[in-house]
Amino acid sequence: MTISNTQQGYVTSIIENNIATIEFFHPQGNSLPGNLLDELANAVISAGVNNTARVIVLRSAGVKAFCAGASFNELAAIDTETTGTTFFNGFAKVINAMRATPKLVIARVQGKCVGGGVGLAAAADYAIATRGADIKLSELEIGIGPFVIGPAVERKIGIAAFSQLSINAANWYSAGWAEQKGLYAEVHETIEMTDAAVKKLSQRLAGYNPQAMAELKAMLWQGTEHWDELLHERATISGRLALSEFAKQAIAAFGRK
Repeated sequence: MTISNTQQGYVTSIIENNIATIEFFHPQGNSLPGNLLDELANAVISAGVNNTARVIVLRSAGVKAFCAGASFNELAAIDTETTGTTFFNGFAKVINAMRATPKLVIARVQGKCVGGGVGLAAAADYAIATRGADIKLSELEIGIGPFVIGPAVERKIGIAAFSQLSINAANWYSAGWAEQKGLYAEVHETIEMTDAAVKKLSQRLAGYNPQAMAELKAMLWQGTEHWDELLHERATISGRLALSEFAKQAIAAFGRK
């Protein structure tokens, strides 16, 4: 078992019965500061090269939020294009790790997803959610946009639904809507039912041919080989926009709420 633990949260990784379970936690709605994003990406990469793991389950702790996105405190502290690009590259690293790993990734989404949290659900190969796992892309409200996670979300739900999420940035969309659009493969009424579904599928996959699953994974992600460069370019755009006067004022106003 591998643990990264700070006063502001943790990432854990454990492999049992050929299932790698990676869990993250942060007291602020499971938002992810840069250090935890790095640890999360490294945990996915490590599980991907570990021959005892045949499938990866990505989950967060608690019951209210799956992931509230990137750290708002770090967003507010951006003061140069370099720090901005580095900040937004955090989710790029995790998404690319989930994309590039030869192991299928199941996301267990037990609560609401905002911003980068939607990106994590989209980057999973199969997302199983609870009925309360509503989603929102609020980036446009604070003067930026869902640029880094955009390719993953658009790939999963299509340009029309992604446009709807991105433009109507103040609106929450239900788990049922997310299932209808393809973000979630399954939606269950309770967390207990969600956990049972995750356990059932992960155990089944753990008994399948690893080579066959790796070939399937490569086929499913065909055409995304350029994402290392693409997501970095998107992070640069977001980093530049975060320095705009509009974004600074919007972020400050949001922080006072």
